[in-house]
Amino acid sequence: MNLTLILTLMKPRLRSVVNAGRNTRWWVRLLLFFGIGASFWLGILVVTLRVLRHITGIVEIGDILAYKLLSMVFIVFFSLLVFSSLLASLSKLYLSKDLTLVHALPVPSEQVFLSRWLESTFDSSWMVLVYSIPVLVSFGVVFHAGVFFYLQMGLALIPFCLMASAISAFVILIVVVILPAKRIRGILVFISLLAFVVLYVAFRLAKPERLVDPEAFSSTLLYLQNLNTPSSPLLPSTWIFDSMKAALAGNLSESFFHLSLLWSGAFFMVFLTMAAAKPFYFKGFSKSQTSTFKALKANGQWLHRIFSRLSGPTRAFLIKEIKTFLRDQTQWSQLFLIAALIVIYLYNFSVLPLEKSPIKTIYLQNLLAFLNMGLTSFVLIAVTARFAFPCISLEGSAFWIIKSYPISIRSFLWIKYFIYLIPLLLLAELLVIATNRLLQTTPFMMTLSCLTLLAITPGVTALGVGLGAVFPDFSSENPAQTVTSFGGVLFMLIASAFVGAMLILEAGPVYTLILSEINGKPITNFQWLWIWGAFSADLVLSILTVYLPLRFGEQKLSLHFPREPAP
Repeated sequence: MNLTLILTLMKPRLRSVVNAGRNTRWWVRLLLFFGIGASFWLGILVVTLRVLRHITGIVEIGDILAYKLLSMVFIVFFSLLVFSSLLASLSKLYLSKDLTLVHALPVPSEQVFLSRWLESTFDSSWMVLVYSIPVLVSFGVVFHAGVFFYLQMGLALIPFCLMASAISAFVILIVVVILPAKRIRGILVFISLLAFVVLYVAFRLAKPERLVDPEAFSSTLLYLQNLNTPSSPLLPSTWIFDSMKAALAGNLSESFFHLSLLWSGAFFMVFLTMAAAKPFYFKGFSKSQTSTFKALKANGQWLHRIFSRLSGPTRAFLIKEIKTFLRDQTQWSQLFLIAALIVIYLYNFSVLPLEKSPIKTIYLQNLLAFLNMGLTSFVLIAVTARFAFPCISLEGSAFWIIKSYPISIRSFLWIKYFIYLIPLLLLAELLVIATNRLLQTTPFMMTLSCLTLLAITPGVTALGVGLGAVFPDFSSENPAQTVTSFGGVLFMLIASAFVGAMLILEAGPVYTLILSEINGKPITNFQWLWIWGAFSADLVLSILTVYLPLRFGEQKLSLHFPREPAP
């Protein structure tokens, strides 16, 4: 292994970080991300501490439950690491645009593999690594662990991440020899989404809410008999759990034994992966230079017949968006995930024990209906961030074709806006109507919820399309990653603030109207003035939120991208 050669191959990545550090905007974005990340980090720490203190306070079984929770945490972390490493290894090792240039260099293929694998290990592990620390620190605080536990934590997490990454890279090396890499990415995304949907639905249908129901407590005691059942000794998550558990108890020799298992397993997997890279890596890379696999094919003839009454530019862009969506399996396959989340969202409302609540049912129904508008809006924001926000970046390096098309940037953005507005509006209204039917709300709350979502959805969609135009990333290899960029985070913050402002303006008037309906008291003229003023402010805020982001997006695209294509 030539360390100098590997550092040379990784130098472009390091240089890009150094050059970005010279940009003031980069530091502003870094500070914003650091602030948001730190708040999540502290939130995880506080929540985990409260949960652990509550669990350990249970007489006789508290520590057993806490250790079982730690074991489950490591299993989840390992699963996330393997899945993330599979996608990162596939992209870094086979699908990066600069690989054709790198493989043309007089460098052994296994050295290229090692440098790219190290990059993929960092990309796939850093987030899990960072956010696992507050969980483990919480265990150290609750169990009053010494300094050795925190040193052990750092020594154990590194081989844990290396093991997951090496396993994933080894699997990718073998599979790519059989199937082209571009097909594997689609298959992996589809299978992983399908597996997540099945597991999530199965977990939710198990009705975990019964654990807090006193009537079901006798069955819970039967479950506790299985808490001491050990996990499989072949899993790396078991090795790191046994090491951390021994460190929490202050047993140094046992902790070092399991830590040595973890390190030796990581070294063995790295060695095995490097041994497989020499004969298989370049062969697999050559096979990956095939055409992209299309799981669905869009026939343009039936699309033209459906939208035949639309104008030429609108019909052309609409058909292009549908074809692009159907041809990219990483996008349409996520509809399965969204459908599963909708089913679970509706199911949660269907099992709410409203009749057992000490609060009067009619008050609780109206309260939940009002809160449901906020929950539906946040689901809407998440879907918009995934589909509408990256829609400008998805044009990629071919954006100059849009600039040369005989329509204005304003028309282009408005066409994009209406393409995504209609399905998002249908989704929002479907959710709010179905959940309100399950809650058996009053006709007033049903009407109010529908009208509120009718005002919120256009604003959220405009924020997604407009801010996607303000912060486009045409050079990204995976434009969907723009959701986690500075612009994506800013969109989610502004959209959440917009939804919060809309609901805050409505809260007081809605409360007054509900009390008047329940108690039969008339509303004064001053209260009517206040109510109509609040709803009018909601309407004005919605209109401004539709117009301003699209206007800013138009100015940004017109200013920074000239009308003529670059020579």
